[in-house]
Amino acid sequence: MPGDEASAPTPPTPLARAEQFIWLTARVLEQRRFAYHFLGGDADPVDTALGSYLNDDGGYGHALDPDLRGPLSQPLHTAHALRVLDSLGRCAGQRIERLCRHLTRMSTADGALPVVFPAPRAYPAAPYHPVHDDPPGELLTTGPVVGVLHRNRVWHAWLFRATDFCWDRIESLRHWHPYEVQSAVVFLDGVPDRARAAAAADRLGRLVRERRLAVLDPQRPEEYPPAPGCAPGEQLFPYDFARRPESLARGWFTDEEMDRSLDFLAARQEPDGGWPVHRRAWAPGSSLERRPIATLEALLTLRAYGRLPAPALSPPGPVPQR
Repeated sequence: MPGDEASAPTPPTPLARAEQFIWLTARVLEQRRFAYHFLGGDADPVDTALGSYLNDDGGYGHALDPDLRGPLSQPLHTAHALRVLDSLGRCAGQRIERLCRHLTRMSTADGALPVVFPAPRAYPAAPYHPVHDDPPGELLTTGPVVGVLHRNRVWHAWLFRATDFCWDRIESLRHWHPYEVQSAVVFLDGVPDRARAAAAADRLGRLVRERRLAVLDPQRPEEYPPAPGCAPGEQLFPYDFARRPESLARGWFTDEEMDRSLDFLAARQEPDGGWPVHRRAWAPGSSLERRPIATLEALLTLRAYGRLPAPALSPPGPVPQR
């Protein structure tokens, strides 16, 4: 009948579909983060939700990063917490001072952070994060923590040796894993020495292209084999390295390559509204909790590149000291 087409319901937008997915599946923290970033919500509820993962030693635990279960404070949890605090503009105050003291206690002999800190009692952890009695310092965990702290102009004695460790790894390593490159980018985007960071990023970008660590053509993924230890389909794309257009990693890719990868990211939204996780599945809880985090990351990246509407604004309020 005439007018049927005009009266048909408007399909939900990608953001609306993602919102339904978040309310249906996400932890309280990811629900609060979504409300803050996309619904004009306040930062305080995000901060409160994050605080439930905080331990008495100043670190974070309780499976904040879903790959490490149990209550113990771990470096991966710290990196996750700092990403959240950075997004709120709250990387400051007594909480960060206590966190840096905690990092000092957890550091290896070279002043860096291990991936998993050994403890008397073992809790479940992803098999790709093995627990060692005397673990080495790793760029994978140290780089993101140091980069975010520098980005927020945090000064603490722990940062001096940790920063030197990151520079040494980035400027001397010859064999790279894609996730190490991601960690290096966070460090380089935050460290104060911008000229040195730009030079290191230029070298790293050439390596990423030469060794095919980023899938430059999503239509031909077979030309970019996953890195050792990764699951089938666990590949990284330009948007995984350059999460925001101001990142140094953005210069590694042409406009066409970046646009193509963002088109691919937008198209990866699944019928339930969430984005997939291609890491090797190892525990039901971890897999369920990881998808809302991946969905938030996808949405924030798409918005940073102008692919989603600007956020609603909430009135500014005082930042509590914690």
